[in-house]
Amino acid sequence: MRRFVIEREIPKVGSFDRGQMMGAAAKSNEVLAQLSPDVQWEHSYVAGDKTFCIYMAKDEAVIRKHAEMSGFPANRITEVKQIIDPTTANA
Repeated sequence: MRRFVIEREIPKVGSFDRGQMMGAAAKSNEVLAQLSPDVQWEHSYVAGDKTFCIYMAKDEAVIRKHAEMSGFPANRITEVKQIIDPTTANA
């Protein structure tokens, strides 16, 4: 499986209340269950009018299928080639 960052433009997502976030996560999980094992959601960052979602997937096509089925846009999909963090300096 490959790792991807999915940028989703969702107006006012940064001001969603707990119930709205729970509903969005539930809808995503419902679709992920249908597409399993080809795609997994790791986590998402919410900022303003966007989410940045980290997914493991067999390819970009299954991420687009998730977006279509869930109703959440996938405005930009970028494959992660490497991960760098503070410990990289010590490698």
